[in-house]
Amino acid sequence: MPDPGYRSPLVDFFFRGEVARDIRLLAARGVLAPAPLEQLALLVLLSDDQDAEIAATALATLAGIPEGAVAGFLGRAGVTPEMRAFFAARGVQPAAVAAPDDDEPLVPVPAEGPELSADADEHHRALSALSVTDRIKLAMRGTREQRATLIRDSNRLVAAAVLSSPKLTDSEVERFARMANVSEEVLRIIGTNRNWIKNYSVFSSLVRNPKTPPALSLRFIQRLVEKDLKLVTMDRNVPELLRLAARKLLTKSKHG
Repeated sequence: MPDPGYRSPLVDFFFRGEVARDIRLLAARGVLAPAPLEQLALLVLLSDDQDAEIAATALATLAGIPEGAVAGFLGRAGVTPEMRAFFAARGVQPAAVAAPDDDEPLVPVPAEGPELSADADEHHRALSALSVTDRIKLAMRGTREQRATLIRDSNRLVAAAVLSSPKLTDSEVERFARMANVSEEVLRIIGTNRNWIKNYSVFSSLVRNPKTPPALSLRFIQRLVEKDLKLVTMDRNVPELLRLAARKLLTKSKHG
C-alpha cells in the first residue's frame, strides 16, 4: 500500500486497514473527505487496495482529476514528498505556480445531507439511526452540534472523522478534551496531535479527564502550573497514580 506521507485521524484508520469495504469504496470515489489533502491521501492509499474494485475505482477517480488541477495542488507547500513522488511516477510534476491555498476538494463532494430535527433528543436519535457512512459524512461536513454528538459515536471511525473535519475549531477540541463520555481513542488522538497539545487548555483538560490513558496524562502533568497541580492532587476522579505524580512535582518545586 503506497504511503501518502500524510496523517489525520481518519487517514490513520485507512492506513491501518481498519475500514470496512463499503466505506473504502466510498473514499475511493473521492466523496468521503472534503479537505483536498486528505481526499488525495485516501485516493493514493486506496489505489493499491487489496480489493481490486476499490483499487480500480481509486485509480479511475485520480485519472478523472484534471492534470492541471493536480499539478497546481502538488505545488502547495503542505503537500508531502511521498505524494509528489506518487504523481511523479505517473508523469505529473508540481506546477511552477501553486494553486491557491484553499479548501476546495479536487473531487467535487456532494453537499447533500439528511435533514435533522433541531430538537436535541430527536436530533440525537436521528443521528443514531443513520448508517455509518452517513454519520461519517456528517462528521466531516456537518454542523458543530452534529460533531458534538458524533464525537461520542460508538463507531471509532465516525469519531475519528469528527477529529478530521476541516470545520473543526480549537474550542471544540478543548471541549472534547474535557468530555468524560468520549472513548479513550478520541482522547489519545487529541493527546498525540502536536498542534492541539500546544494549547494549555487542551492538555490540562486531558490530565483532569479520568478517561485519558495514564501514559498521556503523566506526560502532560509535568507541564502544568502549580495551581493546576494542586487541583490534580485533590481530584478523586483521576487515578491515584496521577495524584501521586502531582504531589511529587509540587514537592520538587518547593525544594528546587
